[in-house]
Amino acid sequence: MKKLASYGLIVIGLLANSCTNLSSSKTAGNLSSENAPRRIEVLFLGHQSEHHNANKYAPGMATALFSRGINITYTTNPADLNADNLKKYDGLVIYANHEEIKPEQDKALTEFVESGKGLIPIHSASFCFQNSPTYIKMVGGQFKSHKTGTFTTEIVNPKHPALQGITPFETWDETYVHAQLQPDNEVLMVRDEEGRKEPYTWVRTQGKGRVFYTAYGHDERTWNNPSFQKLVGNGILWAIGDKPNKLLAKYAPPTLTYTDGHNIPN
Repeated sequence: MKKLASYGLIVIGLLANSCTNLSSSKTAGNLSSENAPRRIEVLFLGHQSEHHNANKYAPGMATALFSRGINITYTTNPADLNADNLKKYDGLVIYANHEEIKPEQDKALTEFVESGKGLIPIHSASFCFQNSPTYIKMVGGQFKSHKTGTFTTEIVNPKHPALQGITPFETWDETYVHAQLQPDNEVLMVRDEEGRKEPYTWVRTQGKGRVFYTAYGHDERTWNNPSFQKLVGNGILWAIGDKPNKLLAKYAPPTLTYTDGHNIPN
């Protein structure tokens, strides 16, 4: 058991079907003062699934992103995609296999992004909410098929802010092929698919909002990779837009440190 020495956080577990803050002892999603220096607040929609085990991978990502000033609040319940809840956050990460979305949730999610917030769909999120053409278009494409293998993607847009400090990295993952790719996608990374360059990471805009998508992320071989964690962090910070980043810069988050030795059962 490791304790976050300066902030009193102990990640004990995840509560399915409810929001759980993984990054800070403060109340999740407190954006009460529009111009006060603060950390970034992100909602992470996962899923109780053995195939894409968000319950397992979200805590590690939250720990990796904490030192960058990003708080992660985790949920497995799509009902949390409602206007009252979403207004607490700068962005929404999705890594799940929810096949359908209710009309009121679809509307709240679309309005959230188009109002200027960030959407960060990861891997299987491109096959979520299959009953929503709006969502599929907003993501920028839909999962079609895959094989598996160890590969390194090619960076084709190295000057994009989401790729700053990112170098090509090798990992074992699912080799996603996509359908319904949107013409306004700005492709950042591609993967070789039998001699053809398959888009694997891209960005786009939706209304006033920004979308960052990467097909990386099947299991811990990628989720535990520091380069993937940095890529997701970059994607979040780009997707949420300029204003929250300026408030974060004023906040100047401290360096994350760990202390061993807190003997808490289980």
